[in-house]
Order: sequence, then structure tokens, then C-alpha cells
Amino acid sequence: MAAIAKEGKGGRSKTFDMVYIAVFAVLIAICSWISIPMVVPFTLQTFAVFLAVGVLGGKRGTAAILIYILLGAVGIPVFAGFSAGMGVILGNTGGYIIGFVGSGLVMWAMETLLGKKTWVLALSMAVGLIVCYAFGTVWFMSVYAKSSGAIGLVTVLSWCVIPFIIPDVIKIMLALFLAKQLSRVVQID
Repeated sequence: MAAIAKEGKGGRSKTFDMVYIAVFAVLIAICSWISIPMVVPFTLQTFAVFLAVGVLGGKRGTAAILIYILLGAVGIPVFAGFSAGMGVILGNTGGYIIGFVGSGLVMWAMETLLGKKTWVLALSMAVGLIVCYAFGTVWFMSVYAKSSGAIGLVTVLSWCVIPFIIPDVIKIMLALFLAKQLSRVVQID
């Protein structure tokens, strides 16, 4: 039993870290199922991604994102619309899902370089969103071109990015606020 619950920094068990990572992976899945009906419907998936990294930190938050993606890749319906499988990841919008890892890595890097101040977290969330948008947009253009022919950048941005900017900024603000509140309860080193 002692091997399972090895002490981490600050005397905390690594088991707690694994539980927190699992809980946030599930939270990302649950938030991906919640669809807000608007002109272009959106999910709360990006909110949960930013909240995971905001609360757990870059390393554990990115681990939660990776577990979420791996669950979907093996067929567990954790993606938007209760979808799953490599077909979703390799599809037109799969780059935005993979882009979550890029967001987590950018946030982790900024946290490592600049610390865990609120302004750093806010800036890292914004940069992380831009990384996700960039990766997903390039992916969309590539996959779409293979199946349907070439498509312009402005068209892809108008389909996949521009309608989501305001909702995503709101999700970042909410994630930032909740991350600061939850960080008082969830003690991560």
C-alpha cells in the first residue's frame, strides 16, 4: 500500500494527484456534452480544459487533457455529441481536440517561466486558445482539402473560429475566476 500512495512534494500522496487528474478528465468530458444553443452552438469543453490547467497546474492539467483525448480515441463517447473514436480525432475538427494539448503545454510553459500569478494564468489561457485555434484551423484545412478540395483560410476562420471567439473569451474569464476559487480548496504544489 505504501508503494501506491508514495508521498509527493509537501507530504501529499501521488494518489491524490491521480484522482484530481481523473476528475478533471471526466469534467472535460461532461462539459463537452453540454451544448449551448446559439446561432452556432458551442460546448463547455474549452472551459473545462482551461479550468483543469488553471486548478491543477500545467503538468497535471495537461495530463487530464491527454487522458480525456485517449478515452475518446479508444471509443468512450467523451467528445461533443457523445461521439468517440479515431474518426472524430482524424476528422475535420479533430485538430481542435488535439489543439487542447497544445493549449495545456503552452499554459504549462508559461507557468514554469513566469510563475502562477493571476495575470500569467489569464495570459496563458488566451495564448493557449490561440494555439488551439491555430492548430485546429491548419488541421481543418488539411483534412477538408483531402476530402472535399481546397478551402481558404478566411472561410475556415469564419466557420471554425470567429463564431466561437466571444463564447471562448467568456469561458476563459469564468475558468480564470473558478480556478482561483478552487485553487484555495484543491491544494496542488
